[in-house]
Amino acid sequence: MEKQYPSALLEKAVGEFAKLPGIGRKTALRLVLHTLRRNDEEVERFAAAITTLKHEVKYCRVCHNISDTGICPICADERRDRTTVCVVENVQDVMAIENTQQFHGVYHVLGGIISPMDGIGPGDIEIDSLCRRVEEGGVEEVILALSSTMEGDTTNFYISRRLQAAGVKITAIARGISVGNELEYTDEVTLGRSIVNRVPFGT
Repeated sequence: MEKQYPSALLEKAVGEFAKLPGIGRKTALRLVLHTLRRNDEEVERFAAAITTLKHEVKYCRVCHNISDTGICPICADERRDRTTVCVVENVQDVMAIENTQQFHGVYHVLGGIISPMDGIGPGDIEIDSLCRRVEEGGVEEVILALSSTMEGDTTNFYISRRLQAAGVKITAIARGISVGNELEYTDEVTLGRSIVNRVPFGT
């Protein structure tokens, strides 16, 4: 049965909050009512933060990580090992690996994985830019750090075939991560060990 709202404005706000991942209409209603109880300054600050983020956030032109500038802090850091590139699905995965403090190379954020069921093909994610980056030289190892899912494995295989002629070492994170698990939900110790104990791809 459709819930009746006392206000069309309330219903519209609940509808927008409910579009967020993991947020159902009950949780959305709680969030909206909580927002209504906050003072005007807090609500305006919240709204401004979201609007500013949407309009002003940038994507690193090297690795496609989220950044405030054209080059993200990781790519700009001269102490990072630029010969080793870790390929991840999204920004959350970069944050998860950085939290392990076990990886000192640089990243390449695909912005998704190949998923024919969802209509996502190789051309819809940042695989071509990865290939260009490797072809430009200086990269010795590419670590495939995608989730242990069918889509992740498909993407790993496709990338390995694309980079086959480049002559770079291609490795994958060790399977200490359970099959089917998303990288961002793996605990830091397990994830850190899987990076350190990475294996040649295909073995």
